[in-house]
Amino acid sequence: MLTRDTHAFLDFARGCAADFGPATARAAFLVAPDGFALAEQSAQDNRYMAQAAGFDAARASAQHRDLHRALSADLPTVCFAGRADTPDALFPNNVFGTAAGRYVVGRMRHAVRQREAARPDIRGFFAGVLDYAEIDLSTQAHPCELTGALVIDRARGLGFCGLSERCDEEGARLMHEAFGLRATLLFDLAPGEYHTNVVLAVLAGKAAILCPRGFADADAVEAIAALYAPHAVLCSQAEHAAFVGNAIALTPERVWMSAQAGRALAADNRERLRAAGLEVTTVELDAIEAGGGSLRCCVGEIF
Repeated sequence: MLTRDTHAFLDFARGCAADFGPATARAAFLVAPDGFALAEQSAQDNRYMAQAAGFDAARASAQHRDLHRALSADLPTVCFAGRADTPDALFPNNVFGTAAGRYVVGRMRHAVRQREAARPDIRGFFAGVLDYAEIDLSTQAHPCELTGALVIDRARGLGFCGLSERCDEEGARLMHEAFGLRATLLFDLAPGEYHTNVVLAVLAGKAAILCPRGFADADAVEAIAALYAPHAVLCSQAEHAAFVGNAIALTPERVWMSAQAGRALAADNRERLRAAGLEVTTVELDAIEAGGGSLRCCVGEIF
């Protein structure tokens, strides 16, 4: 099922057992922020990016190493080198994604990010080391920036795809098929939003964080919140701006977000996550957040 009909999706999703696959990844991968700088093409449709003077490459690299160490305490985490000609490469989940036995290469909107999809070392890791089959969407015409645009409930096989310049309806269909999902809900992001994973996180199939102002369609917010009730966190404008929605669960017991997000997270929302069995853990990433993404954007998942 691939639909914009929130009622039909909710009816179907409520009947989906949590037996589609593991709720969280078995490993993670990162790309170091080597060459971290303002990517002018990406800044055209990413309002979260700082001006060039706001980028501190040395501090971003140090924070990225802290993130690598922190995540490694939860699951195996590998890190690929960055490159000077791909300043956005520290956000690899938009380009490479995985499902059982296969990896998917996304089609990026901007040329500066399309270079990332051609990296032979990352492709070689998935195809040669892990022996995963390849699904390459990078050469077709429709933007589909993988788990930036498509938030997935891996336990139930459900997708939530926000449409913007970074993903159109055909791109959403291609991702739905590539990840083999049971159902995907399509909705428009609010003007000025570029990726769904900045305004929505589904955490180990147990809870969801939503930033309502990031959705053009209030019905989509209501449907997703209803599906994960009573463990649906609705973010304030301040929480939204601080990247609370850009969170990830890599084990069933913990949700990771940036330190800025953790400071902004309201006490009642933290308690709502705790009631779902999720403890909040944070890493300081303010230098990385100048690049227009936060912790979840940095993490590629290996299923």
